[in-house]
Amino acid sequence: MPNKAPREVRRDAVALKEGVVVRASSGVYTVDAGGHSVHCLLRGNLKKTLEFTTTPTGSKHVARVRRLRTTDPIAVGDRVRFAETHHGQGIIEEVLPRHSMFVRAGYRGTQHTVVCNIDQVMIVFACAEPRLDPWKLDRFLVAAELEGLCAVIIANKRDLVQEADFRADFDPFIALGYTVLAASAVRGDGIEEIRDLLRDRISAFVGPSGVGKSSLLNAIQPGLRLRTGEVGAATHKGRHTTTSAQLIPLRFGGWVADTPGMRRFELMQTDPEELVYGFREMVPLLGKCRFADCRHIAEPDCAIRRAVEAGVVHPRRYESYRILYSELLQRA
Repeated sequence: MPNKAPREVRRDAVALKEGVVVRASSGVYTVDAGGHSVHCLLRGNLKKTLEFTTTPTGSKHVARVRRLRTTDPIAVGDRVRFAETHHGQGIIEEVLPRHSMFVRAGYRGTQHTVVCNIDQVMIVFACAEPRLDPWKLDRFLVAAELEGLCAVIIANKRDLVQEADFRADFDPFIALGYTVLAASAVRGDGIEEIRDLLRDRISAFVGPSGVGKSSLLNAIQPGLRLRTGEVGAATHKGRHTTTSAQLIPLRFGGWVADTPGMRRFELMQTDPEELVYGFREMVPLLGKCRFADCRHIAEPDCAIRRAVEAGVVHPRRYESYRILYSELLQRA
C-alpha cells in the first residue's frame, strides 16, 4: 500500500528513499513517502532508453540514446526511489517495476499510462447528460481486460433516467458478468456499495468527461472538495475539471486515483490478433474455429461468427470488435 514506511537504499553513498507518486503535473512529481510529501524532478536518464556496447575488457559504453515512446516515463501510482535534496524537494533516481497499469494511445501512438500499480479500475459512465456511449465503454473495458485488471462499471446520474432506460443501456454489460453499480452523487445512490469495493484496495476512477467522477469521489469522502463541472448544453459533452491524475488516501482504508476525463479513448497499439482477449465473451470460443489463425472477421466456419448468428455473442459487441481490429490493423 502507498502509506508503507519509506524504505532506504544506498546509491553512491546517497540514501535513497522509496515512495509512491501521488500526483504528476508538468514534469513535477509529488511522492508520498510514508505520509511525507516530496516534490520531485526526474533524473534525465530515466526519460531515455540507453543502448550499450561492451568492450573486450568488459566495460560498458553508451552506443545509442533513444527517447522513450511514452508521453511520460512516470505515472501516478509508480513506486520510485528518490534522493531528497532540501525543503521537501528531491530527484527521482529509479522507477520500480509495475505490476499493473491502465494505458491508452497518446499523441502519434505514444503510450500514455493513465495510472499504474492498481488493483481495480472503476469505469464511470453516466446514465444521462451525457448519455451512455456503449461503443466507448467497450474501449475502456477492453483496455482493462488486456491488462488483466478487474473492471467495475459505475452508472452515475441514475436519478436522471427511468428504470426501463437504465436496464436497456446496462443490462447487456451485466449479462457479460461485469459488476454494474447504479449511483447518484446527488441522491447518494450506491455510495456505500462503492465504498465497500474501494476499501483497502488501490483503485482508479476513469471515464469520459462530464460523467461525474469527481462528484462521486466528493460524496464518497466528504471534504475532498475536488473541482466539478457541468455538461455543455449545446454539445452535451463534459468539460475537463480534473486536469491531472492524483492518488487520494481514503479515510476508511485504501487509495483511489482521480483521473482526467477522456473524450477520445484509443487503445494502445497491440497485436490485432490479441484483441479478442479483450472481449471476455469471445475468449471461451477460441480454438473452435476451422482455421488456427482465424481473425474472426471474414473466415469461413468461425466459431465467434457462428456465436453471433446464434445470439450467444451480441451483434453490437462483435461490431465493436471489428472496428477496433480495423483500427489496430491500420496503425500496425
